[in-house]
Amino acid sequence: MGSGKFITLEGGEGLGKSTNLHFIKDFLEDNGLSVRVTREPGGTPLAEQIRCLLLEERSESVAEQTELLLMFSARAQHLKEVIYPALAQGQWVISDRFTDATYAYQGGGRAIDVSLIQQLETWVQGTFRPDLTLLLDAPINIGMSRMKERVISDRFEQEQFPFFERVRQAYLLQAQKNPDRIQVVNANQSLTAVQSDIVSHLLSLLKK
Repeated sequence: MGSGKFITLEGGEGLGKSTNLHFIKDFLEDNGLSVRVTREPGGTPLAEQIRCLLLEERSESVAEQTELLLMFSARAQHLKEVIYPALAQGQWVISDRFTDATYAYQGGGRAIDVSLIQQLETWVQGTFRPDLTLLLDAPINIGMSRMKERVISDRFEQEQFPFFERVRQAYLLQAQKNPDRIQVVNANQSLTAVQSDIVSHLLSLLKK
């Protein structure tokens, strides 16, 4: 790999990931870095097609195993075509979600055995992990109240409170297991305060 760093932004629905993704990009570019912004599932033409399969409403029930395998299929393509090449060129890559989301949504939300996710993670990524993960966290009712303002919602956003609570707890468990990589940011505060916390974590990474 080159000198690039890989940052992921995680969290439940309605917690401001999109807003803060652009903030992080601007902050890093202001510090003289070349930045590539991407997302999961997606990031490449093929992976975006898989994203559509995953998120669109359908009458057919989607098997948990199908969902999990599609997530890692998109991720494998994303890594090969976008993330690895950008890092090798010295770019800093920011991804809206990555594998921690799989542990949260498929592991926590869908109750898939975590050991299966770990096996796929190792197979697809080897030892590759983000340099920094920023986890936006807030009580579920906060995110759900913001989601109600959206005109269009995808298949995941239409899930109910218990699903999102399992997702949140799985995210927090990931943070407990990976304290050096995952930094929890309280999203239930002003945007200024959220972004101040984010900057402190980015500055720590810039010094490494």
